[in-house]
Amino acid sequence: MPFDDVKNGHGHTTNIDITEQAEVSAGAVDEKVGTTYDQRDMSRLGKRQELRRNFQFFSIFGYAVILGYTWEWALASGVFSLTNGGTAGAVWMFLIVCIFMFFVMLSMAEMASMAPTSGGQYHWVSEFSPATHQKILSYVTGWFALLGWQTSLVGTAYAAAQHFEAMAALSDPNFVIKGWYGTMFTIALSMIAICCNTLIYRKMPLIEGIVLVFHVSGFLAVVVVLWVMGPRGDSSVLTTFSDNGWGSVGLSCLVGILGPIITLIGADSQCHLSEELYDAAYVLPRAMVATATANYLMGFVMILTLVFTLGPDVDAVVSTRLGVPWVQVLYNATNNYAATMVLTFIVGLLLTCCLINNVTTASRQLWSFARDGGIPGASWFAQVRPGWDVPFNAMLFTFGFTIILSLFIIGSPVAFSILTSLSLTGLISSYLMAIGCIFAKRLRGESFPVSRFNLGKFGLVANTIALCFLVVIWVFMFFPTAPSPGAAGMNWSVVIYGGVVILFTTYYFVRGRSTYAGPVAYVRKDLQ
Repeated sequence: MPFDDVKNGHGHTTNIDITEQAEVSAGAVDEKVGTTYDQRDMSRLGKRQELRRNFQFFSIFGYAVILGYTWEWALASGVFSLTNGGTAGAVWMFLIVCIFMFFVMLSMAEMASMAPTSGGQYHWVSEFSPATHQKILSYVTGWFALLGWQTSLVGTAYAAAQHFEAMAALSDPNFVIKGWYGTMFTIALSMIAICCNTLIYRKMPLIEGIVLVFHVSGFLAVVVVLWVMGPRGDSSVLTTFSDNGWGSVGLSCLVGILGPIITLIGADSQCHLSEELYDAAYVLPRAMVATATANYLMGFVMILTLVFTLGPDVDAVVSTRLGVPWVQVLYNATNNYAATMVLTFIVGLLLTCCLINNVTTASRQLWSFARDGGIPGASWFAQVRPGWDVPFNAMLFTFGFTIILSLFIIGSPVAFSILTSLSLTGLISSYLMAIGCIFAKRLRGESFPVSRFNLGKFGLVANTIALCFLVVIWVFMFFPTAPSPGAAGMNWSVVIYGGVVILFTTYYFVRGRSTYAGPVAYVRKDLQ
């Protein structure tokens, strides 16, 4: 049969026998290439199937629920949301973020069905933006997503590390948490995550199912313990707001909205495993909807539980010597070191599982962007070693980058916090650009690729709501936590954000524009 030549991201020719693909029944799957739909999508996108399609609906659902880590993050960051907005602000802003993030997820799910690729946002921008602007817009989007996922990894590792430090502090009243402890824990846990992503990766779909059961069981255990043994607040916690000196409760709540955003960010997490999922165009968007529903429900129940069982002395909880405020809440409820230790260990272990999945998503996004020539040393990062079925070089860089950032915990925790803020600013910016492009394409009345999750006329509504919400979030990402801050209280993330934008934009004009064509350059128009 004749072969159609399809170029991959490096300009190398990959032969794909379209006729042979058509002979595979729609329901048939192959361990390597997936269903006929998967093969057709890869042909349309102009990409060679290099990764193994290990995941199906339940395993990708479990993967994203664990990576979302929503109820655990609600515990970890929920206490800090109380500063701006109070207990009522923490609850109602969480619910508002759930509602609006659902529209963000729907918009991205539709794009994921049109173009199920590991590239995610930067590919969608390339394909849906005007031809004259697709190159620079997709390049910038790719860097935003890259920085977002790479910096989120070290933040997750450190969050897990803090739980194990809290366990040490629980076991020894004289234990003092030091910066280098967090660095060493962060590096060790990251190494475990890398090993799991290489040595046992083919078993990951099965492991995801097991960890999902553990994840739900841990949720039930924490909720039951806090409601049964903790102090019980009255209904005033749902009506007690705080303005934190802003002079406006509404403004204070908007500043505090970053707490639930941190908890619920990651709508694109499953998208970067598109090329490892059976029947991705159909399964992926539905798994995204199921994941969002499950995570939002558990997160909301947990934030309610937290504010009702917080106790009267919030300041003592926030400034606890244990380093993790919710662990102090748990100890206050149980008054038992052993019980607190066990539940803290469970959450720390679940955070480590989240870290393992974080490595997977971060490395796939890096690998995909390198495959399209978007970063220096692209050919090395884009390698997939024969028989490994994973982008090991990309994971190796991810590990090295995590080590470098973790060193800031020792020297300057403030600088570390500013650097890891790129996880939020980067991902929100990439969402804005991707949804903005499909929104503009709808307004222009242009046609879209075939989608097996078509929002139809509701798509414009979903895109509009998502964009309005993301613009508000983008603005408040750069607000300080309190009015009239000094130098130490400033939100310096805007400086880091501006700096990295200048750096990768400069690289684009110096070299990137000659090596990066954008994914749309390889898309087959005859397979739309």
